[in-house]
Amino acid sequence: MQNRTSKKFQFPHIYVLLSIFILICTAATWILPAGEFDRVQNASGRTVVVAGTYHRIEQSPVGPFKMVESVYDGMLDAGEVIFFIMIAYASIGLIISSGAFNGLVSWLLRVFKGKSRSLIIPIFITILGAASSTIGVFEEAFPFVPLFVGIAIAMGYDAIVGLAIVALGVAIGYSGAAMNPFTVGMAQSIAELPPMSGFPYRIFCHAAMIVVASIYTMRYAVRIQKDPSKSLLYGTDFASHIKSDENLENYRLGKREACVLATLALGIIAVVYCTKAYGWYLRELCAVFLIMGLVTAAIMRWSPSETADKIAKSFADMAMAAMMIGLARGILVVLREGCIIDTVVYGMSVPLSYMPSWLAAECMLIIQTLLNFLVPSGSGQAVISMPIMSPLADLLGISRQVAVLCFQFGDGLSNIVWPTASTPILAALAGVKLERWWKWMIPLFLILVLTQMILVAIAMFIGWA
Repeated sequence: MQNRTSKKFQFPHIYVLLSIFILICTAATWILPAGEFDRVQNASGRTVVVAGTYHRIEQSPVGPFKMVESVYDGMLDAGEVIFFIMIAYASIGLIISSGAFNGLVSWLLRVFKGKSRSLIIPIFITILGAASSTIGVFEEAFPFVPLFVGIAIAMGYDAIVGLAIVALGVAIGYSGAAMNPFTVGMAQSIAELPPMSGFPYRIFCHAAMIVVASIYTMRYAVRIQKDPSKSLLYGTDFASHIKSDENLENYRLGKREACVLATLALGIIAVVYCTKAYGWYLRELCAVFLIMGLVTAAIMRWSPSETADKIAKSFADMAMAAMMIGLARGILVVLREGCIIDTVVYGMSVPLSYMPSWLAAECMLIIQTLLNFLVPSGSGQAVISMPIMSPLADLLGISRQVAVLCFQFGDGLSNIVWPTASTPILAALAGVKLERWWKWMIPLFLILVLTQMILVAIAMFIGWA
């Protein structure tokens, strides 16, 4: 008999995967009817959809050539994010190259020993979550992914642990946001609720999700610390652009390295304060990160050419991530060109009107989570879904606070799962293949969604309004 060797299934390259999504969405523009809601400006000056105004419009299917053009259009559409990631990552790369990072890790290794090292996981998830919950930090935290990956590797974990700290911190911060102006603030404004109302229960929800995520991540971290072969990255070339020195415990912080860390701390303070006080966004934040990097180069007395070489290497490392962002945004370009996003929103909302209130509330959560695949923007999802969900909640006897809670749950957490959101960017920054991240994250995602469903049920039971 002829021996047959079965080939092990290999997950497609991320470019192939995103291209498949573009093909599927292009096909959908030929199958689903084109439609839209009427839109008006509300009292706050925001353009929102008008519930009950969905209507069919002329079909506008995306052709093959336009589908290919969507990659270029996606690059342009995501230009701000792409350049922010490139510049901020290069600046953080200069800080890491200074050796200050090694001194910081060395200190952490001396403070946290053995299993207690895993305590850095809930500590940093909570810190990042607090920034995300209050002032809406999300993309601003991306440049710190390599930093936490390096810390995790040096502590005997792997790149997934470092990635999880940042990704879970900002995603859970958005999901359990107490006063995030970009999500809760906008959704409550559209739902005509008092600004930042109901924050005590939202803080409880945030804490519950942090506990669940921290336990899951700490168990994985301790397991691979005992046995590295248990790592999902074992035997793979992961985090190749992030170097970790095995002798990190012997490093000490010199005066220059301390000055670099002080520069980093001042930069973070500036980012946090000015984002809240002056509404800074990617353009201003790029400038802050670039200044931090150049000040670091001056402190370390690197020549201009040496500094430029380091920046060029960082740009090369991030080229793949930039293409990922463009391809992912190309999916959204296709959906917009085909005018089917409103059709999907309308189709999702109709079945809710026939359900009992307790079931409709849980389905609102699922719908908002799925909707985030099509509209991976908190503010964008709010203006599309909340004008529909708010009056629907009134009809079903669901409080508008619960409707807002379902929106923020669905918007925040899935940002680190859906390929159209931030998932490819985060994985690329950490040097982790997307399928490996999904293998680790999807079980936790399902557990957290179940946690959210319990929290929604509690809110319905206590009549939270």
